Amino acid sequence: MLKRDVSKNGKTCKVTFELPAQVNAQTACLCGEFNDWDEKSHPMKRGKDGSFSLTISLTTGQSYRFRYLLDGERWENDWEADAYVPNEFGSEDSVAQL
Repeated sequence: MLKRDVSKNGKTCKVTFELPAQVNAQTACLCGEFNDWDEKSHPMKRGKDGSFSLTISLTTGQSYRFRYLLDGERWENDWEADAYVPNEFGSEDSVAQL
């Protein structure tokens, strides 16, 4: 799930990425175009209930491909992304449109 908070000047947006506990993972990392798909640069915080979340600031007026890497080996899309686009691995990436 994506939650957005656009800045007063409209140039940036704080985006909160959330995963429910149903993903059944011990760790989650946010990977996407905004961090060159780095599998370690954006670890998500795990809640007591097993859910995950992370808030980052992104530039508005753009769209960003992203996915979640769970337990260092399993890729998951955002179930409520703005769109999905095919990737070169034969699956799809989630898209956040800001």
